[in-house]
Amino acid sequence: MVEKTLFRAADADSAVTRIERLRPDSKALWGKMDCAQMLTHCQVPLRVATGEKKLKRMLIGVLLGRIAKKKLMKPGDYKRNLPTHPDFVIRDKRDFAREKAELVRLIRGFQQGGPAALTTEPHAFFGPMTQDEWEILMWKHLDHHLKQFGA
Repeated sequence: MVEKTLFRAADADSAVTRIERLRPDSKALWGKMDCAQMLTHCQVPLRVATGEKKLKRMLIGVLLGRIAKKKLMKPGDYKRNLPTHPDFVIRDKRDFAREKAELVRLIRGFQQGGPAALTTEPHAFFGPMTQDEWEILMWKHLDHHLKQFGA
């Protein structure tokens, strides 16, 4: 079992508490997104994990995805400013309150849906994913961006 997971109610509650501490003017410790954009960005992987958002398999992912996945699954924080899929890039202005509420809704839905709600489709970059890999990826990605904004 993974150390932290959005499938576990206590861990999902912890993530939501951290999100609730954010403010529209919370400053990033690194990166280019503002706080509302980060909240929107963090919604995309949850939608991908549940199959709500479909992404085409990328050639670079076919070639390098398994290696990158292996590195990202290791214990420890993600490095700053890693590249991301173009569909995950948020450049336009977003409504902070709406994006915060939507991210919380998606986290709650992910937690309640549990492993049965995970897609069986391969990840666009990483390829086939196990339940543990989805759990690790979802937690570490969200945790990385909450830390980006000091939460």
